[in-house]
Amino acid sequence: MGIRSLLLLLTLVVYVSGRKASAWHGHTSPGSTKIAKFTPYYVPPGAKSYDSSSPLLHFSGTWAESWHSAYVQKTLRSTSEPGASMTFTFIGTGIEWFGNMDKKHGSASVYLDGALAQIVSAYSDVAMKQQRIFWAFNLEQGKHTIKIVNAGDGNSKSRGTVTDIDALVVTWGPPPPPRALRKDLAVVPRTMASYSPPLDMSPRQVPGNQWTLVQKGSTGVHAMQLAIISETHALIIDKVEHNPLTISGHPAWAALYNLKTHALQPLSVQSNSFCAGGTFLSNGTLVNVGGNPVVEDHTAAADFGDVDGLQAIRIFEPCESDNVEKCTIYENHGRIRMASPRWYNTVLRISDGSAMIIGGSRKGGWINNGTTNNPTIEYFPPKSIHDSNGLPIHLPFLVDTLNSNLFPIAFSLPDGSVFMAANRDAMVYNWKTNTERRLPRIPNGVRITYPMTGTGLLLPLSPENNYTPEILLCGGSTIDDTKAGYQISSQDPASSQCSRIVLTEAGIAAGWQVEQMPNARTMPDAVLLPTGDIVIVNGAGSGISGYGNVIGQVGESNADNPVLTPVFYDPSAAPGQRFSSAGMPTSNIPRLYHSVATLTPDGDVMIAGSNPNLDRSEVKYGTEYRVEWLGPDYMNRERPQIVGGVPKLLGFGKTAKLQIRLPATVRQGSSVQVALMDLGYITHAVHANSRLVYLVNSLSSDGTALTITGPPDRNIYPPGPGFIYVVADGVPSMGVRLLVGDGSGPEVDESALKNVLEKTEVDQYEQSKDKSNGDGTE
Repeated sequence: MGIRSLLLLLTLVVYVSGRKASAWHGHTSPGSTKIAKFTPYYVPPGAKSYDSSSPLLHFSGTWAESWHSAYVQKTLRSTSEPGASMTFTFIGTGIEWFGNMDKKHGSASVYLDGALAQIVSAYSDVAMKQQRIFWAFNLEQGKHTIKIVNAGDGNSKSRGTVTDIDALVVTWGPPPPPRALRKDLAVVPRTMASYSPPLDMSPRQVPGNQWTLVQKGSTGVHAMQLAIISETHALIIDKVEHNPLTISGHPAWAALYNLKTHALQPLSVQSNSFCAGGTFLSNGTLVNVGGNPVVEDHTAAADFGDVDGLQAIRIFEPCESDNVEKCTIYENHGRIRMASPRWYNTVLRISDGSAMIIGGSRKGGWINNGTTNNPTIEYFPPKSIHDSNGLPIHLPFLVDTLNSNLFPIAFSLPDGSVFMAANRDAMVYNWKTNTERRLPRIPNGVRITYPMTGTGLLLPLSPENNYTPEILLCGGSTIDDTKAGYQISSQDPASSQCSRIVLTEAGIAAGWQVEQMPNARTMPDAVLLPTGDIVIVNGAGSGISGYGNVIGQVGESNADNPVLTPVFYDPSAAPGQRFSSAGMPTSNIPRLYHSVATLTPDGDVMIAGSNPNLDRSEVKYGTEYRVEWLGPDYMNRERPQIVGGVPKLLGFGKTAKLQIRLPATVRQGSSVQVALMDLGYITHAVHANSRLVYLVNSLSSDGTALTITGPPDRNIYPPGPGFIYVVADGVPSMGVRLLVGDGSGPEVDESALKNVLEKTEVDQYEQSKDKSNGDGTE
């Protein structure tokens, strides 16, 4: 039985959360348990609110003033007069307009600095107060004027033409850059209509055959988690916070991002997906797993409407159409849930197409410890394996690797086993026999998992290397993971170490081979390219992951000294010659905790995120919504094209014939490769499902057809979605999506599923949270 059959089997049950937890990343605040109706009005650090009674707001025409406790500062100005306007001049980089929405409201024209920015409608079938009507960020630092004009009309359902002003929130932004640099910072307002500036905003763009960096687009929700779901869209998932993008009257915590147009489609998420993991299953279904309890703290004395996410399994069915309006995330904790709570868990697709859910913490906190540790694995769908009958299976490795062992680094290996690394240790786990083989310790005391976060990749697999697995681990920290936060500094140096190990008997005996990156990094992202090369982006030169824990915080960030220049890594080069930053552009956007990066179907690298804060913040190292596109040098060259013949399903060992168009510069006998890639599910520097397998292929004599052979078996490439790229003389085509295997979902063991539901409770953390003194705080 596949996942779709499982969903049909389960009866939809509406779950309503009961008691609420007051922990969010180990933080609580006085009054945090007060529940009230949610409103999106929010003034982040680094911003200032001006209510409708402020003398700085200038009204023209007929406006009525109202007083009510539901308004900001209890005052509101409203008008139905066509042409009536409000003008406000401010200094900063962003402006937000909050007001009421209901059936009596109509349209208004919003002007920024004299130019029409957007025509907005405040009509709503449901009456809502303190709603965000308009926003524009990324304005050039300086003086700006916003003018809101009643348009005197509404939509066909409107019962009136009301426009009202409750409050304006100004983002101050950083100080203006030196005048000599201002010419490099071409920016325009970003509005609710587009979320995308039409101009590139890279501080440096390099010509010719060098790499490029272009800033374009906004994620709307902070990009904590990222996955490419189709040739046109990426899925972005965040924690519960005050994002600009809204849905159903509250901030959205997930969105679909159009890779072509940069448009956004908000998604509804029931539970708090803070620090969840994810993977695709064998039939292309994506599962998002785990999270954090309900958020109630000083960021809002209100109920966001979310429920406990610690046991959540969120289902996102394949959604490959260009039109994503009907795409949804399915969540039903009464029928689909994990057997145990998990925060900071790693989720890995294994050789049978199911998800292995690894480790994590039983509740939100910071550095893991013996009381919060969840040293187990479980599967989705649940399995009857090793007498577990669907329940968690204990792993001694996850006990021995305390304390810095959250978000373990894991990869499915070509023999079907699983590589795991946590803290300073690594092992190979045979999940079929439930046995661990410990590997040599990572050298020089470097810790590589949260909060001493490094990153890792499984290097490319190919017939030429007999699919021999080799692991690369980069970055992290040598900070002692038994230290308290007040003994750790944001200035403690990160590690520049990269370590490689070949997982053969000879390779294990030889141990880890060590090399050094040009810059030390914690929280880096390592991205595989179709060429087999790697680019390392994001991260900090000092400190560790998280926020609000160490001494010398920058804002709330536990890390400092962002590393802004990518580094290129050639795994096939000789030691000492693998790293290079030549021709690499430098960003002006710090990408620290909660940053992500992924290869796209186009072949460039999408870089997003960074939010080392409890909630949205506009101070230094604040919440980052801008997207950058790192273009490898091959993007500027004539590229191969796949023009037809790509099968929807590519069976193991089966052949398919692609129609291709090679550049004229590719001569007969030139190197042509076919890269089959899992672009992965990326969060917290974890790229567990990222994978590159080169396929056996043969080129026709006229160079227009390419016969490819699917991977030998499901161990080499776990069945599920992938993208194929034709690589000619080191230049890849654009990627085309397909499913590897027969397209069926992983087997559903109904007995194990039934046992999980019978032996566990819905959101059981809610039942136990008051039985202990701790909530994960330092």
